[in-house]
Parts: sequence; structure tokens; C-alpha cells
Amino acid sequence: MTYIKADNSRSPRTRYLAYALVVVACLALAFALFSPEGHARDARLVHEEPSEFSTVVVYDYAGERCMSFETMHAEGRQTCFQLSDPDRMVFEYTRMMTSALLVQPQPRNVLIIGLGGGTLPRALARIVPEAIIDSVEIDPAVVNVAKEYFGFEPGPAQRVFVEDGREYVRRAASEGRKYDIVMLDAFDVDYIPPHLLTVEFFREIKSILTENGLVVGNSFVGSDLYDRESATYGEVFGPFFNLRARLDGNRVIIAAAGSLPSEEVLKQNGVALAQRLKPFGIDVDTAVSRFTRVEQWPSSAAPLTD
Repeated sequence: MTYIKADNSRSPRTRYLAYALVVVACLALAFALFSPEGHARDARLVHEEPSEFSTVVVYDYAGERCMSFETMHAEGRQTCFQLSDPDRMVFEYTRMMTSALLVQPQPRNVLIIGLGGGTLPRALARIVPEAIIDSVEIDPAVVNVAKEYFGFEPGPAQRVFVEDGREYVRRAASEGRKYDIVMLDAFDVDYIPPHLLTVEFFREIKSILTENGLVVGNSFVGSDLYDRESATYGEVFGPFFNLRARLDGNRVIIAAAGSLPSEEVLKQNGVALAQRLKPFGIDVDTAVSRFTRVEQWPSSAAPLTD
């Protein structure tokens, strides 16, 4: 074994400068490896789809196929799947949204607002094949890319509607349609479109839910609107489940038109669904542990309105 003797002949100032240079070099290397620019250098562009909203970009990187808006440099990824295992969900938030099945295990009708690459509707079609799944996407370019590059296949039980999500909900309400689950996963380049995050919109959502129907909303732990989002859901639905995998990243709100089930019911449903959820990377014990019940929100937080 070779030992290297420490050089104590240098002054503290010299040693400090040398240490600082090492730290700077390491940070520069990390930035080059993990920054969006470094990521883009290693990624392979597959396709760019023109859009009146934002260019839809498809690229392969580190064994995954991903979709983003505008460029491969974009900080947020709209969809990714593993090229070697397309069923397994890459994003934790899609696993959390799908775990809404522990609350409503036998949905007959599901509405998903925001298609992306079709991760959620494709998974639900496998897990609950008896359900009719309606997806609403405002951008036809996203629908084209989902079909061509992400395996999304519309059909009689897997329907897609190209229009604004809120307009679709209003039309569904006027036609008397009802859903057991409504999933909200609509994002633009920045965040959730404001008109899909208000008391008035959630009341419209509630009007198309069945007696025991659920609304499942994807948002972010670090959002400046965190408390106000909670107050908005609470204003319309009362107590809700708040799912988080980490102290940062996504959070998923699951609210009900009726009452929320007990933890025991969640566990029972998890046992029944475990084998169907496993191929998608969903462990039911982990899923149940994330069902935190929220019954209060800051009184100072004003609900979001139109």
C-alpha cells in the first residue's frame, strides 16, 4: 500500500486557495455533466413537431425517450418512457396519480386533461381494461407525437379530444356525462394554465363526477401557489389526500365528491390491485404510505378564482 504524506509546508492561505480551486473544478465538471446543455449534447434528437403553442421535441437520452416543449434544453420533461421497458413509469408523479385506483379501484369512465405522451391513459387501459378513457389535449401536435413516438393508440375505449380542457368539461356537464375519475395533468411551458386552477373550474369538475368520483390533480411542492391551491381544492371538495414522494418535486391531490376512504380500505384495494400495478413500477405499500389526509389549510390562503 502506498501512502502519500500531506504537504504541511504550505501556508494556510495557500492550502485554502488550492482547496477552493478543486471545489470550483468539481462544480464546473458537475455542471457540464448535469446541466440542460450537457444533457442536450448527449441526447439524440428524434423529431420536432411544429405547433401553434410550443414546438414539441422528441429525443432519446440514457435509455429513455422523452418529450419536451421548445428545445431539448427545456428544464421540464413532459413525458419519458424506458425504451427497454415502455410500461414501467419513469416519473414518480404518474405512479402517484395512478395510485388513485386505491381509492376508486373499478372506474367505468376516466377523463384525463392533458395528454403528454399518453403515459396515464395507456397504463389505465392495461390496469382497468373495462374502463372508457377519454383524454383531452389542446395541442394537436402533442396528439400526433404521442401516437407516432410514444405508442398512444386511440380506439373505442381510448378516445382523444383536441380542445381546451375547461371547454370540454363544460360540454360534458351540459350533456349530462359523468366520470368516476377526472385526472388533471395539463401544463404549458411554465405551469398549470390559470383557468384550470380555480374554484369555478373545480365546481365544474365536481358537476361531472359520479357520486363517489375523484379528481386527481398534479402540481408541484415548490409552487408559490401551494397554499392557495390547497385552499382552492378545499373550498370545493373539503378534506383531500395529499401525496408527495419527496420534499420537492411533484405533489398529487386526490379529492372526492363523496367521503375519503380509510387507510384500511386503501390497503385492501392495494392487495387486490398489486399484481396489475407492479409492471408499471407501482409498489402498493409505498403508494399507501403517501396518502396523507389534509383537513386544514392556512386560513390566510385565498382560494384561486376566475
